[in-house]
Parts: sequence; structure tokens; C-alpha cells
Amino acid sequence: MRGPFDLSGRTALVTGANTGLGQAIALALAEAGADIAAVGRTPAEETVAQVRAMGRRAEMVPADLSTIEPVQGVVDRVIGAFGGLDILVNNAGIIRRADSVDFTEADWDAVIDTNLKSVFFLCQAAGRHMIGQGRGKIINIASMLTFQGGIRVPSYTASKSGVGGLTKLLANEWAGKGVNVNAIAPGYIATNNTAALQADETRNRQIVERIPAGRWGRPADLGGAAVFLASAASDYVDGHILAVDGGWLAR
Repeated sequence: MRGPFDLSGRTALVTGANTGLGQAIALALAEAGADIAAVGRTPAEETVAQVRAMGRRAEMVPADLSTIEPVQGVVDRVIGAFGGLDILVNNAGIIRRADSVDFTEADWDAVIDTNLKSVFFLCQAAGRHMIGQGRGKIINIASMLTFQGGIRVPSYTASKSGVGGLTKLLANEWAGKGVNVNAIAPGYIATNNTAALQADETRNRQIVERIPAGRWGRPADLGGAAVFLASAASDYVDGHILAVDGGWLAR
């Protein structure tokens, strides 16, 4: 008998699964029973090996998501290789840092194209398939800056604010068609993207002092939230942005 968190027989497409948050989410989904398509510009050999060691199927699907050119082909390839697509995790993302008065158009476009434009068109391509089969789960990765402004990351803040709005819009359109669209907003998680903040002694101290849990998050801390939003346990959850932040927003 399947439990509400059982993902056996499901296929999950996870972007940016080579390291950090994407890898942790892919491994958590696999541990719950899902097969994994690891999509991204950087090969995810380690992730694939760990998923296969669990007895799940895993394949790498190379794609540069800085443009939408490969998007439909990626979804088609995953469906063809695995026989379907049940879960999409839009995790791939980039960040550029500079004072807003100095921020360049190139850095603006690079972040918006990867973090928002490609996310929408991946949702669209996967959503068409999921609507056709009458079920599916889409999990977008938002941010604390979906709720807050931040500093020195204007395009990142804009993109993640957009991800929050997009998640709600798609939920409005697709919830009645069997497709749940939600998001996870990670707090301050120790990854490559936050290396500069961790290395800044003053900012690092300020961040930890504000987090009620008293520590930076670990990528694995997102695993339970991802499994919940990918599983039948969240069948009546739509358009929600689930903060996994150690209590940051509560402070």
C-alpha cells in the first residue's frame, strides 16, 4: 500500500542537480522512490551515481538553461527516456552582485533569463504533458528575496519575486487540472551561491544572529519539503511558497 509520501514509479526532472540544493532535492526524491532526470549545464555524475546506488533510475540530460532553446527538447527527452514525467523541480539559478547604480544590463539579462524566463517555459512544457495526463507536481525554487528586497542583487531579487508570482498564477490556472504548482523558499543555505556571504565575517555573524535556529541551513534541510510538495500528501496545496529558513521570516 502506497503511503502519502511514496514516490515509487514517479519520474522527477530536477534542474541544477549536480550540487547544492538541486543535488539534495534529487537525492531526497529518489530516497522516497522517484527516478531522477538530472538536467543542467554541469554534468551531475555524483548525483546520478548516488541515485542509482539507491536502486532508482537516473540519467543526465545536458542543457544550458541560460536560454529557452533547449527547454522543449529536454522535456521530450525525459518523457521519451523514462516513459513519463510526474515532477518538475526548477532549481537551476544564478546570481550576480553589484551596487544597483553600477549593475549592468548583461548581468540583469543573464539572471532573469535563467532564473525566471527558463523557469516559466520549463513549467509550460512540463505542464502541457502533466495536464494531458491529469496530474503532476511542479516545485519552483524561490528565495527569501521573494519576500524581501535584499541588497546588491537587483536582478536576483526581481527574478525570485517573479518566481513567487508565477507560482501563484500557474496554480490558479492548473490546480483544477490536477497539477499542483508550489515553491520552496530556502533561507540562508550553505552553498556555492552563498559562499561570498559566508566568507564575509560581519555579514555571516549578522545572518546567524537573526536566524532563530542559530545556524546556516544545509542543502539536505530542503529534502522533506521537496518530498512533501512532490507527493500525494500535498494534493490540496496549490500556489504556496514554503519557507525553509530556520525561522528567518518569523524574526
